[in-house]
Amino acid sequence: MLGQKAKQPVGIAFTIGYAMASPMDLAISTTDTAILVAYIAGVVVFGIWIGRGQHDTTDYLLGGRDLPWWAVLISIVATETSTVTFLSVPGLAFAAKGGNMTFLQLALGYILGRLAVVFFFLPLFFEGKLFTAYEVLHRRLGQGTQKTASLMFLITRTAADGLRLYLTALVLEQVLGWNITWCVAVMGTATIVYTVLGGLKSVVWNDVIQFIIYVLGGGLALAVIADKLPGGWDQMIAYGNQHGKFQIFDFRWDAHLNYTFWAGLIGGFFVSLATHGTDQLMVQRYLSAKSQRQAGWALFSSGLAVFAQFALFLLVGVGLAAFYAAFPGGESFRKTDQVFAAFIVDYMPVGITGITLAAVFSAAMSTLSGSLNSSATAAVNDFYVPACREKPSESHLLRISRVLTVLFGMLQICVGILGQMTQNTPVVDSVLTIASITTGVILGLFFLAVLVKDASQHAALTGLLAGLSIVCCVAFNPYFLPGAYQCVVGWPWYAVIGSLSVLTIAWIIHFATKPRKESPHI
Repeated sequence: MLGQKAKQPVGIAFTIGYAMASPMDLAISTTDTAILVAYIAGVVVFGIWIGRGQHDTTDYLLGGRDLPWWAVLISIVATETSTVTFLSVPGLAFAAKGGNMTFLQLALGYILGRLAVVFFFLPLFFEGKLFTAYEVLHRRLGQGTQKTASLMFLITRTAADGLRLYLTALVLEQVLGWNITWCVAVMGTATIVYTVLGGLKSVVWNDVIQFIIYVLGGGLALAVIADKLPGGWDQMIAYGNQHGKFQIFDFRWDAHLNYTFWAGLIGGFFVSLATHGTDQLMVQRYLSAKSQRQAGWALFSSGLAVFAQFALFLLVGVGLAAFYAAFPGGESFRKTDQVFAAFIVDYMPVGITGITLAAVFSAAMSTLSGSLNSSATAAVNDFYVPACREKPSESHLLRISRVLTVLFGMLQICVGILGQMTQNTPVVDSVLTIASITTGVILGLFFLAVLVKDASQHAALTGLLAGLSIVCCVAFNPYFLPGAYQCVVGWPWYAVIGSLSVLTIAWIIHFATKPRKESPHI
């Protein structure tokens, strides 16, 4: 096919997996393989070096609470920009049926949601020397509510990021010809090593480097696509216009569609309010900033950066659609998630392929490392410390934090190996569905804590269970009900349904069971 580069065998067995694949299995050149291996090794070494000299859990879990706002901003963006964004989002614009840029509507809601977090939730997180978002719930709604919310975070974070790890492993499988299980294990282990030794400071500064690399990788890919098209940029733009690829807005009122203006604005607002206002993965970054003001600037600015980032990767998807329309060559993809990875391996120039693949792994490792660190933080502060009869020493907590980081890394590897079962759904939809369901329910608890300051733990937990049941019925009823009885609702609405259900039911129970003051006798 035009523009396809020859697959070159690697003559020197310097890759980690030489024993797992013969040289002829490799789909990239010696130069690209060297770049990729050097990058992964460099990330691990840099992470260990930058995180040296940690003495207590404040250093390890919160970077000493003195990170600059711009580094926190980049870390927020890099953390939510996993391989799902890099590989799965282009597939949304590439898709032959309905492929366009309507995904950008979510980013509008994301910006508004972050603004609400800055004004309503950040003051709660900076009231004391907190380590986790769920300590706020302990103060307002009791320890049982705190532990329940934290447990939901741990379970769903492990599941969602295990799927992200699986998507990254798909690329490694295409590049090196390894078994998918080995691919998951290698990526997961590399991330565990620098996270467990470097702590949050290592995670944040690696995020800064990884952000630069994956944005560069996306830009290079777009430039290569335009260069390979006979008509260049003009051909890509003409193809996009002809096939409706540049459509951004869809004003239909149709609840079962994921990417409409209303689902993006309202659903995206609630999703962002939930993920960036109640999810420990993000809250931990705010707590590492020097002040509440700096954390607020970092959070709001990250919304603008994410909008631009989504636009870049959707444009890559439009370019891929134009390219494969011009040079079909019998290409067929089981899932749109595979399109960008295949182009990188088959068509990117030598050297640029290695950089772009490093960008793929940058996006993955930035999210996974943050996930492991935040999961260990939640487990230590929400479960381990309260269970101890006496307050443990800082050195003891530091050891426990590292052990738990390894444990959560191993669990994510297991989920990643099982990720092959998600064959018929784009991974971006699977991951965002999980996030929308669980963080939306937890958001309802935060609404309750802010709006009903004397709410009881009984009301909170009852509302939580009822709200979770309602949103799960809405999300999963198509899987167990006959077609005539199904109620299909797009995932952006799950956070709206879950949070408002929890708040409403808990509020009703609170006022129904609240002791009434006796009227004075006249």
